[in-house]
Amino acid sequence: MSKAKLEHDRFDADRDLYSGLIRLHVLHHAVEEPIFGLGMIEELARHGYRISPGSLYPLLHGLEKKGYLRSKEIRNGKSLRKVYRATPAGRKALEVAKNKVRELFRELMESE
Repeated sequence: MSKAKLEHDRFDADRDLYSGLIRLHVLHHAVEEPIFGLGMIEELARHGYRISPGSLYPLLHGLEKKGYLRSKEIRNGKSLRKVYRATPAGRKALEVAKNKVRELFRELMESE
């Protein structure tokens, strides 16, 4: 079995561990600039997260339902694209999460 296949299988097995990291990653980018589904799938892939549209779009809708994101449709040629931005609540949640991630990172690095 190839190394890539092993990593793929391991990622799938540990997917639930990464779900919060993926949400934080999405929120981070939505604070920085407007995001859209396919663009986020590509961005997450650059960081080693493989996520399908069938997983990402419910995640985006969930973040919007919780008040962290707000969406609007923008015409892109002949089609409409739904873009998302972080709300003030999303920005605040990300700031709190950053502190939690820093704390966890310090603990993880101390234990090596």
